[in-house]
Amino acid sequence: MLYIIGLGLGDERDITLRGLEAVKKCDKVFMEAYTSLLSFGLSSNGLSTLEELYGRQIILADREMVEERADYILLEARESNVAFLIVGDPFGATTHTDLVMRAKKLGVVVKVIHNASVMNAVGVCGLQLYRYGETVSIPFFTETWRPDSFYEKIQRNRELGLHTLCLLDIRVKEPSLESLCRGRKQYEPPRYMTINIAIEQLLEVEQKYGESAYNEDTTCVGFSRLGSEDQIIVSGSMKELLTVDFGAPLHCLVIVGKTHPVEDEMLDFYTLKREEQELREKECLTCLK
Repeated sequence: MLYIIGLGLGDERDITLRGLEAVKKCDKVFMEAYTSLLSFGLSSNGLSTLEELYGRQIILADREMVEERADYILLEARESNVAFLIVGDPFGATTHTDLVMRAKKLGVVVKVIHNASVMNAVGVCGLQLYRYGETVSIPFFTETWRPDSFYEKIQRNRELGLHTLCLLDIRVKEPSLESLCRGRKQYEPPRYMTINIAIEQLLEVEQKYGESAYNEDTTCVGFSRLGSEDQIIVSGSMKELLTVDFGAPLHCLVIVGKTHPVEDEMLDFYTLKREEQELREKECLTCLK
C-alpha cells in the first residue's frame, strides 16, 4: 500500500488522526520537500519533531527523487506499506497526481488521506472561495528568464470580477545553471519568494504590457505562514503591501476582484490602517537614511 498523506499547513500536529494511524502502519516514510514546507522548515530539529510524534524515521524526498526516481518509492510500496507525506493536501501540486498515476500503472494500491491546503485556507481573510478564478504561480525572475504567462490569467480573472490566488516560488535544492553546464550538479541555497518581490515583479509585467490588468492601487491580501500560530494577514493596495515585512516564509498573495459587502466587511479587519502606514513609511525613510 502507498499512503499519500496531507500534513496540513502549520506544524507536526496538523496531521489528521487517520493520517497518523496510517503513518504508524508504514515500514518506510518519505516526505516531499520542495513544493511547500511546514512552519519550522526542513531543519534537523524540525524533522526530529516529526519523527518523535509519528514514531517513524522520515526520508526527505527532493524534486529529483520524486520526479526522476519515483520507481524507488513505488517498488518499496509493492512489497510493504509506504507513506508519502505532503505539506498541505496531496493534490495541491501536479507532481503528486503523476505519482498516483505511476503507482496505479505498476499495480500499487494507493490510499489518499486529505488535509487543509492553501487553496482553502485563504478563505480566512473573508474572500469567498467560490469567487476565485484560476490560480497562478509567480516564478523568480532572473537576468535572462522573466516568464509572465500569469499576466493573461490574472487579467481574465479580473475581467470576470474574480479573485486570484498567487502561489509564490520556492526553490529548494535547485542546481545552479553553471554547475549544469559543467556536468556536475551544485545546488543553490534555498530561496522563498516574498510578497514584496512578487508585487515588484507583477508591477514590472503590468508596465511591460500596459493593459491595466491591475496597478499599484489594486487591493490585495498578503499571507505569511498561513495556518501557523504566527500567521500574518494584511489587506491593502499593492503599494501599501510593499512596505510590510511579512517575515519568514511561506508567503502567498491574493489579488482581489469584485467584492461583496460581506467580503468588504471581513477584509476591513485585515486592512493596513492609515497610522500604521505612516509609521511604516517613516521606518522605511529611516532605513534609507
